[in-house]
Amino acid sequence: MFILYNKSNHVKSMKIIFIFSTIVTISLNVFAQQQQFDVLSFSVPQHWQQQQSESGMQLSVTDKKTGAYALAIITKATAAAASANDNFNDYWTRLVKSTVQVNDEPAMQDMEQKNGWDILSGSAHYTDGTNKGVATLLTATGGGQTVSVVLMTNSDQFKNELLAFIHSLELKKAKQVTNNASVTGLWTYYILETTGYYINNMPQYTSGYSRREYSFNADSTYIFRNKQWLVKAPNITFMYETGTYTVQGNQLILSPKNGKAGFWGKKSSTKEWGSLVKSSNYQLEKTTYTFEIIKDPTYGNSIVLKSTKPTQRDGGQFNNANEPYEFKYSFRTLASLVDNPPGWKN
Repeated sequence: MFILYNKSNHVKSMKIIFIFSTIVTISLNVFAQQQQFDVLSFSVPQHWQQQQSESGMQLSVTDKKTGAYALAIITKATAAAASANDNFNDYWTRLVKSTVQVNDEPAMQDMEQKNGWDILSGSAHYTDGTNKGVATLLTATGGGQTVSVVLMTNSDQFKNELLAFIHSLELKKAKQVTNNASVTGLWTYYILETTGYYINNMPQYTSGYSRREYSFNADSTYIFRNKQWLVKAPNITFMYETGTYTVQGNQLILSPKNGKAGFWGKKSSTKEWGSLVKSSNYQLEKTTYTFEIIKDPTYGNSIVLKSTKPTQRDGGQFNNANEPYEFKYSFRTLASLVDNPPGWKN
């Protein structure tokens, strides 16, 4: 049987965490008076209180005489490009560790797959002031979404109600959703040309530069531009591409519609364009990248694009053998530093 924490069973509770985690799996059984919240349906235990917000729902019960309590927190499904493990760790940090003191890592159960969801569950002991109990987190990841359920209690008084709630949980079939908003904005790779010499371990720069950028718009269109003004090169190189993009989970799919490239003459200033020297062939390449957004509050966020082959847009930067091509762009809040050639029509 499933036993929750209290003072009399403290030793046993370490062993039954695994039993508790095993029970906390999405059940496809249908119970009477199912209540729907976003992608989850469930039965609310009798006499439990409910509080709902735009982002989630909390169910709770308290015995004022004994101080025993139990609660369940259900989050609304949100778009996510991360893996099931990463989503679990993120929820564990935000919903459990930020609320109560958890000294141990959660005891995890093997991943289950149901209705298109990857389901993970884990439990650990917690302390909250004078209260001690067991916290369990269940997360489901599928279709570019993630959802979670948190269970916390300091007594086995409500074990029957918790079990009834757990067994009533039912997930809708996962449907693939897009998460274009996760990449919306200007992502750049700007570097300065160097002479190849160092003074006091500092590189010496010329007036030249290479600037490559993606602008992902909220309407699912994108613009790619690549301008190179290099001192050692006789001409300015410019590439331009437009199309549409889609985000599905951790995949970024670019479908180009138009593209141009060419060489322009130079003038005395790096900000000035000469006349068009010649156009070059430009191949439109539909590409599916695996992407990751790295958040850095100090130096700014960046996006890493990985593909199985080099692209005309990004080039052919290669890592280790048998590893994908990897391209990194930094999020830019200021205006673009790439300008179009004179007379250029977008």
